[in-house]
Amino acid sequence: MNFSQYLIEKFGVQESDLAYIKELADIKKISAGSFLLKPGEICNHTFFVEKGLLRLYSLSENGKEHILQFASENWLVSDRDSVFFKEPSKFYIEAIEDSHLIPINDKIINIIAELTPSFREKNEILLHNHIRHLNQRINLLLSASAKTRYLEFVKLYPDLQLRIPQWMVASYLGITPESLSRVRRDLDDRP
Repeated sequence: MNFSQYLIEKFGVQESDLAYIKELADIKKISAGSFLLKPGEICNHTFFVEKGLLRLYSLSENGKEHILQFASENWLVSDRDSVFFKEPSKFYIEAIEDSHLIPINDKIINIIAELTPSFREKNEILLHNHIRHLNQRINLLLSASAKTRYLEFVKLYPDLQLRIPQWMVASYLGITPESLSRVRRDLDDRP
Protein backbone atom coordinates (compact mmCIF):
# COMPACT_ATOMS: atom_id res chain seq x y z
CA MET A 1 0.00 0.00 0.00
CA ASN A 2 1.14 3.55 -0.57
CA PHE A 3 -0.31 6.97 0.18
CA SER A 4 -2.75 6.86 -2.75
CA GLN A 5 -4.00 3.40 -1.80
CA TYR A 6 -4.22 4.48 1.85
CA LEU A 7 -6.44 7.44 0.93
CA ILE A 8 -8.69 5.23 -1.20
CA GLU A 9 -9.02 2.42 1.36
CA LYS A 10 -9.19 4.42 4.61
CA PHE A 11 -11.09 7.51 3.48
CA GLY A 12 -12.85 6.67 0.23
CA VAL A 13 -10.95 9.23 -1.85
CA GLN A 14 -11.81 8.87 -5.52
CA GLU A 15 -9.02 7.90 -7.90
CA SER A 16 -9.91 10.94 -10.03
CA ASP A 17 -8.97 13.22 -7.07
CA LEU A 18 -5.63 11.56 -6.33
CA ALA A 19 -3.60 13.47 -8.93
CA TYR A 20 -4.62 16.81 -7.41
CA ILE A 21 -3.85 15.64 -3.87
CA LYS A 22 -0.50 14.17 -4.90
CA GLU A 23 0.50 17.52 -6.47
CA LEU A 24 0.27 19.01 -2.97
CA ALA A 25 1.85 16.05 -1.16
CA ASP A 26 5.41 15.65 -2.38
CA ILE A 27 7.55 12.76 -1.21
CA LYS A 28 10.27 13.81 1.21
CA LYS A 29 13.37 11.63 1.32
CA ILE A 30 15.41 11.56 4.50
CA SER A 31 18.44 9.61 5.63
CA ALA A 32 18.68 7.36 8.67
CA GLY A 33 19.50 9.48 11.72
CA SER A 34 17.73 12.58 10.36
CA PHE A 35 15.22 14.37 12.54
CA LEU A 36 11.81 15.55 11.41
CA LEU A 37 11.03 17.06 14.80
CA LYS A 38 12.92 18.04 17.95
CA PRO A 39 11.68 19.31 21.32
CA GLY A 40 10.78 22.99 21.24
CA GLU A 41 9.77 22.95 17.58
CA ILE A 42 6.18 23.20 16.36
CA CYS A 43 5.08 20.09 14.49
CA ASN A 44 3.18 21.18 11.38
CA HIS A 45 2.82 17.80 9.70
CA THR A 46 1.67 14.27 10.12
CA PHE A 47 4.05 12.00 8.24
CA PHE A 48 2.87 9.06 6.15
CA VAL A 49 5.65 6.51 5.70
CA GLU A 50 5.86 5.31 2.11
CA LYS A 51 9.14 3.50 2.74
CA GLY A 52 11.42 3.26 5.74
CA LEU A 53 11.09 3.45 9.50
CA LEU A 54 10.68 6.29 12.01
CA ARG A 55 10.43 6.52 15.77
CA LEU A 56 8.72 9.02 18.07
CA TYR A 57 10.47 9.37 21.41
CA SER A 58 11.27 11.62 24.34
CA LEU A 59 14.18 11.96 26.73
CA SER A 60 13.78 11.85 30.50
CA GLU A 61 15.53 14.36 32.77
CA ASN A 62 18.44 11.91 33.13
CA GLY A 63 18.74 11.43 29.35
CA LYS A 64 17.02 8.04 29.06
CA GLU A 65 15.06 7.50 25.83
CA HIS A 66 11.39 6.54 25.94
CA ILE A 67 10.07 5.37 22.57
CA LEU A 68 6.34 5.97 22.20
CA GLN A 69 5.83 4.78 18.65
CA PHE A 70 7.48 3.23 15.64
CA ALA A 71 6.16 4.06 12.17
CA SER A 72 7.01 1.78 9.27
CA GLU A 73 5.44 1.56 5.83
CA ASN A 74 1.80 2.72 5.69
CA TRP A 75 1.89 4.15 9.22
CA LEU A 76 1.35 7.74 10.29
CA VAL A 77 3.41 9.54 12.92
CA SER A 78 3.13 13.01 14.40
CA ASP A 79 3.11 14.95 17.63
CA ARG A 80 -0.63 15.46 17.66
CA ASP A 81 -0.53 17.90 20.58
CA SER A 82 1.87 20.16 18.72
CA VAL A 83 0.03 19.88 15.40
CA PHE A 84 -3.41 20.57 16.84
CA PHE A 85 -2.61 23.08 19.60
CA LYS A 86 0.44 24.66 17.90
CA GLU A 87 2.45 24.13 21.08
CA PRO A 88 6.19 23.36 21.15
CA SER A 89 6.83 19.65 20.94
CA LYS A 90 8.31 17.57 23.74
CA PHE A 91 9.26 14.80 21.31
CA TYR A 92 11.72 13.76 18.66
CA ILE A 93 10.73 12.14 15.38
CA GLU A 94 13.78 10.46 13.88
CA ALA A 95 14.40 8.23 10.88
CA ILE A 96 15.79 4.83 11.87
CA GLU A 97 16.21 3.89 8.20
CA ASP A 98 16.48 5.90 4.99
CA SER A 99 12.84 6.84 4.45
CA HIS A 100 10.39 8.25 1.93
CA LEU A 101 7.59 10.23 3.58
CA ILE A 102 4.51 12.21 2.66
CA PRO A 103 4.24 15.28 4.94
CA ILE A 104 0.54 16.01 5.45
CA ASN A 105 -0.40 19.49 6.63
CA ASP A 106 -3.72 21.22 7.38
CA LYS A 107 -4.04 22.44 3.77
CA ILE A 108 -3.89 18.87 2.42
CA ILE A 109 -6.34 17.63 5.06
CA ASN A 110 -8.81 20.41 4.22
CA ILE A 111 -8.57 19.66 0.49
CA ILE A 112 -9.15 15.94 1.09
CA ALA A 113 -12.15 16.86 3.26
CA GLU A 114 -13.57 19.07 0.49
CA LEU A 115 -13.12 16.35 -2.12
CA THR A 116 -14.35 13.49 0.06
CA PRO A 117 -17.44 14.23 2.17
CA SER A 118 -16.93 11.20 4.43
CA PHE A 119 -13.31 12.11 5.24
CA ARG A 120 -13.94 13.92 8.54
CA GLU A 121 -16.07 11.09 9.92
CA LYS A 122 -13.60 8.40 8.87
CA ASN A 123 -10.67 10.46 10.18
CA GLU A 124 -12.44 10.82 13.53
CA ILE A 125 -12.82 7.03 13.72
CA LEU A 126 -9.08 6.62 13.02
CA LEU A 127 -8.25 9.19 15.71
CA HIS A 128 -10.46 7.43 18.25
CA ASN A 129 -8.81 4.14 17.33
CA HIS A 130 -5.42 5.77 17.93
CA ILE A 131 -6.60 7.00 21.35
CA ARG A 132 -7.85 3.49 22.15
CA HIS A 133 -4.43 2.03 21.30
CA LEU A 134 -2.69 4.68 23.41
CA ASN A 135 -4.92 3.84 26.38
CA GLN A 136 -4.18 0.13 25.95
CA ARG A 137 -0.45 0.91 25.75
CA ILE A 138 -0.54 2.99 28.94
CA ASN A 139 -2.42 0.21 30.70
CA LEU A 140 0.16 -2.36 29.55
CA LEU A 141 3.04 -0.18 30.76
CA LEU A 142 1.39 0.28 34.16
CA SER A 143 0.09 -3.20 34.82
CA ALA A 144 1.36 -5.90 32.44
CA SER A 145 4.39 -8.13 32.76
CA ALA A 146 7.39 -7.64 30.49
CA LYS A 147 6.40 -10.83 28.67
CA THR A 148 2.87 -9.58 27.99
CA ARG A 149 4.19 -6.20 26.81
CA TYR A 150 6.63 -7.94 24.48
CA LEU A 151 3.94 -10.21 23.01
CA GLU A 152 1.72 -7.18 22.39
CA PHE A 153 4.66 -5.41 20.72
CA VAL A 154 5.19 -8.38 18.38
CA LYS A 155 1.48 -8.41 17.55
CA LEU A 156 1.43 -4.66 16.80
CA TYR A 157 4.77 -4.54 14.97
CA PRO A 158 5.27 -8.04 13.50
CA ASP A 159 7.85 -6.92 10.93
CA LEU A 160 10.14 -4.86 13.17
CA GLN A 161 12.09 -7.56 15.02
CA LEU A 162 14.81 -7.64 12.37
CA ARG A 163 14.78 -3.92 11.62
CA ILE A 164 15.50 -2.34 15.00
CA PRO A 165 18.10 -2.96 17.69
CA GLN A 166 17.12 -4.71 20.90
CA TRP A 167 17.68 -1.59 23.01
CA MET A 168 14.95 0.24 21.03
CA VAL A 169 12.48 -2.58 21.62
CA ALA A 170 13.37 -2.47 25.33
CA SER A 171 12.89 1.31 25.40
CA TYR A 172 9.45 0.94 23.82
CA LEU A 173 8.53 -1.73 26.36
CA GLY A 174 9.84 0.26 29.32
CA ILE A 175 12.30 -2.46 30.35
CA THR A 176 16.06 -2.97 30.21
CA PRO A 177 17.70 -4.79 27.30
CA GLU A 178 18.71 -7.51 29.79
CA SER A 179 15.07 -8.02 30.80
CA LEU A 180 14.11 -8.21 27.13
CA SER A 181 16.76 -10.89 26.59
CA ARG A 182 15.30 -12.91 29.47
CA VAL A 183 11.77 -12.58 28.09
CA ARG A 184 12.89 -13.71 24.63
CA ARG A 185 14.88 -16.60 26.10
CA ASP A 186 11.89 -17.73 28.21
CA LEU A 187 9.63 -17.61 25.14
CA ASP A 188 12.17 -19.58 23.09
CA ASP A 189 12.35 -22.24 25.83
CA ARG A 190 8.59 -22.83 25.78
CA PRO A 191 7.52 -26.32 24.68
